[in-house]
Amino acid sequence: MKLPKGFRFAGQYTGVKKNASKRDLTLIVSDRDAAAVGMFTTNKVCAAPVQVCRERLPSLNVRAIVVNSGNANACTGEQGLRDAKEMTASVASGLSVDAKQVLVCSTGVIGRPLPMEKVLKGIKELLPKISAEPNSFDEAAQGIMTTDTRTKTTFRQITVNGKEIHIAGFAKGAAMIGPNMATMLAFLITDAEASPALLGPIIRRAVDRSFHAISVEGHTSTNDSVTLLANGASGQSAEPVRDEFAKAIEEAAIELAVGLVDDAEEVTHRLTIDVTGTRTEEEARKVAKAVADSPLVKTAVFGNDPNWGRICSAAGYAGIDFAEKDLSLRVNGTLLYDHGVPTKFDANAESARMKENFEVHIELMFELGQASCRFWSTDLSTGYVRFNAEYTT
Repeated sequence: MKLPKGFRFAGQYTGVKKNASKRDLTLIVSDRDAAAVGMFTTNKVCAAPVQVCRERLPSLNVRAIVVNSGNANACTGEQGLRDAKEMTASVASGLSVDAKQVLVCSTGVIGRPLPMEKVLKGIKELLPKISAEPNSFDEAAQGIMTTDTRTKTTFRQITVNGKEIHIAGFAKGAAMIGPNMATMLAFLITDAEASPALLGPIIRRAVDRSFHAISVEGHTSTNDSVTLLANGASGQSAEPVRDEFAKAIEEAAIELAVGLVDDAEEVTHRLTIDVTGTRTEEEARKVAKAVADSPLVKTAVFGNDPNWGRICSAAGYAGIDFAEKDLSLRVNGTLLYDHGVPTKFDANAESARMKENFEVHIELMFELGQASCRFWSTDLSTGYVRFNAEYTT
């Protein structure tokens, strides 16, 4: 594991969360100005930190990101905006930079004011602890978690003319996850030299193939944010290796996104959904999303039931034009539906296969064109319903 040069990290407990064994404040600091871009939730009800970051990105000179967990600072009105900006000002003061060079993210329960006395005290205590050591990176990854059971981290490396470009990142999210940047936070950092103009299209494509292609229950959160920082500390420009750099960013984002799905609340199966043979990628995404979000598909998978009718039905209402004969379906490699006609298969054997494996592979094969997409989702368990029924009380 090699971390990008010129970044330091820290994470600790401040008292925002009730459990003192869980970190709830994170700092990511660049030792030099970093180009930065971001993508944020499409929910019209969006948290104060999202509003602040939208105003400040894209940027040529970001120096830090401060993140608290346990409280979303969402639906908190003007006070929430003041609190978010005060968090950035506190970090900026400690780093001797301008407040607008600091980004802020929050995640947790919606509708409760931040306990600012604890947060500001925590920032003051955390600033002297920032470090480039791997354990500090791990502690920062822990500090953004809410109902997550484990950290999600990623690392990539590219060698160009004998110089190394490093990419790293971490993310959080276990529920309130649906496409359209739907609570989920992800942070990608690199020591490559890159402008916001180069980074913007790269992060948009990466997010489309990763965080826009996952769903737990289809709920678009108020706080979702993905941020990419490039500080140039490697001395190597990403421009000459744009394609390779973009691929590495996309792979890193996919690793984080699939990690979120695998750690979804009370999940027992991951659904990997491949849609092929549509006229456009947008058509493929519509079908994949309909299947991914279907409660009937998700509960069938939880029950290890190869109920192909629910999958085909979801494809049918996805909003694309096709005839039944245009569609075939495989589940875990077994053809269950062939050009609009059910096949004979051993339902007990297929059920046993689903039960034995965490991943369920669903392939919807059209004969309309050459486009395709991949989506990831989860089953919907009784544990998930119970967990979320009891979450805030």
